Amino acid sequence: MADSRPQPPPSSSSSSGPADPTALLLCGARLTDGRTVDVRLGGGRIEAVGTGGSLATGIVGARVDLRGYLLLPAPAEPHAHCDTALSADGDGPVSYAPEEVQRRTTEAALLQLGHGATALRSHVHIGDVQGLDALEAVLEARRSLRGLVELTAVAMPRVLTGAAGADGLAILRDAVKMGATVVGGCPDTDPDPTGYVEAVLELASESGCPVDLHTDAEDPARLARIAAMAGGLRPGVTLGPCGGLGRLPAGAAARAADQLAAAGVTVICLPQGGCGGVDRRGTAPVRLLRSAGVRVAAGSGALRDVANPVGRGDPLEAAYLLASRYGLSPEEAYDTVSASARAVLGLPEVRVEAGFPAELLAVRGARLAGALSLAYSRVVVHRGRVVARTSAVREYCDSAAVALDLPRQGRVTEP
Repeated sequence: MADSRPQPPPSSSSSSGPADPTALLLCGARLTDGRTVDVRLGGGRIEAVGTGGSLATGIVGARVDLRGYLLLPAPAEPHAHCDTALSADGDGPVSYAPEEVQRRTTEAALLQLGHGATALRSHVHIGDVQGLDALEAVLEARRSLRGLVELTAVAMPRVLTGAAGADGLAILRDAVKMGATVVGGCPDTDPDPTGYVEAVLELASESGCPVDLHTDAEDPARLARIAAMAGGLRPGVTLGPCGGLGRLPAGAAARAADQLAAAGVTVICLPQGGCGGVDRRGTAPVRLLRSAGVRVAAGSGALRDVANPVGRGDPLEAAYLLASRYGLSPEEAYDTVSASARAVLGLPEVRVEAGFPAELLAVRGARLAGALSLAYSRVVVHRGRVVARTSAVREYCDSAAVALDLPRQGRVTEP
C-alpha cells in the first residue's frame, strides 16, 4: 500500500556547506536509532543529516555542540490555559486585567518553550465580566512571541443555550473574527450540553475552525451524541481531558472508544493534572483509546493556577507519566506530546531528516527512556534557530563514590 503521508521536498545530503550565513549546524547529536549525526539547518528546515563530522567542512554559520544529547522532534502543547497560568500564588481573586493576562500568557509560553514546546494551544475564557479582553491580551502576547513560539487561542464561552446563549454565541463569533483560530468550551457546564455542542459545531463548520471541547466524558450517552455530531467535521474535533472514561465499566469504555475512533475524534489527556474547564481529575485510558484507533495526545492543563497549583507545563513529564503509570512505551509516550500533539494543532510532521521543519529538542541523554526520566539540560530549536537553552550541572561533595567513573548530568559522554 502506498504511503499517503505528506513527503518532504527533495534535499541533498552532501557535505558541502551552504552559503547562507544564518545556517546552523548541530554537531554530534545522537538519534533514537543510535546513530551519531550532524544536522544542518537553513531556511527554517533541516537541509541535511550526515554522519558525525561529515557536514562541518566549509560551512558558514553557527555551530552547536550536541555531543551527549539526544535529538528529537520538538514537542507541542495541545492543551494550555495561559490566561490563568501562574496565578496560584497571588492574593485574592485572579486578575483578568489585560496587562496581567498578557504578562501571565507570555511568561507561561516562555516557560513551556524552555521545556521544549515550540507550539502551544491555549484555551481562553470569553464572555461574562471579561468579555473579549482576556482573548485580546492573549492575542497580543501571541504577536510579541512570534519567532520564539507559535501560540494559538481557543475561544471558550460559558453558556451557548437558553436566554443567555444568544450573547454567548455572539461573543464567540466576535472572538473568531478577532483572531481565535479554534472554537471550544465546556458543554458539561451548560444547561443543555447537547445544544452547546451543536452551536459550537455549527459555527466551526461556518468558519472552518477546528473544535476543542472540555469534557470529563463520564456520561457514555452524552459522549456518543458528541461523537455522532462530530463525525466528518473538518478540520476536526478534539475532546479532553476525558478522565471519566477511565471510571466507566470496561465494556462501556470500549464502546465509547470505538465511537470516538469511528468519528475521527482526537482525545487529549492531561496526566500532569486537571484544568479549570473540568472539575474531576483522572487520566483518560490511553491504551484502550489507542488500541481502538483513537489519536491520543497529551497536554499539560493547568500551570500553577487554582486548578493545579503545582502544574509544571512540561511535555516530557506528561510523556514520563504515561510511560511510568499508564503502560505506554517511551516511544509511544513521546509520540503523544510530539507527533500526535502537532497533528492536533494542524502542524506539519517533523522527523530528523532532510526536508522536514527544523522544530527540534535536544535533551542530554543517550536513550529516550533516560531522557524522559532525567531531562534537565535541553536545547530548543524553532524555525531553524536556537530559541531556548537550559543547562543543569549536578555536583557532589568529595567521597570515594564520586571518584568512580559514573555517568552524570553535565558530562559529555561518547555514545
